[in-house]
Amino acid sequence: SRSVPAINIQQNENGFTVEVAAPGMTKEDCNVSVDEDNNLVICFEKKSESEDKDKKGTYLRREFSYTQFTRRMILPDNTVNDKISAKVENGVLTVEIPTIKEEEKAPKAKQIEIQ
Repeated sequence: SRSVPAINIQQNENGFTVEVAAPGMTKEDCNVSVDEDNNLVICFEKKSESEDKDKKGTYLRREFSYTQFTRRMILPDNTVNDKISAKVENGVLTVEIPTIKEEEKAPKAKQIEIQ
């Protein structure tokens, strides 16, 4: 079954926080990056193997499961990409995405004073 993890996005005074349900995932199973189109790309990849043996060590059942999930989100223009951080804790991947406040961005239009 391909279940899509729940994503929760919360805004805060520093930017916003993206939380993705990642049950059973470790940080090695997760990959967070920003692509050249300024998308935040969240990938999960987990391979797991479970086996049941009887007392003689004969395989009764051997199961492989493979979970793969990719989600892209367009980042706003005022995101500070080199300050994005991510952590995996208690089955939740949390990505902190800081943004620059609008008033901190220098206006591009400028009146040039004539000397």
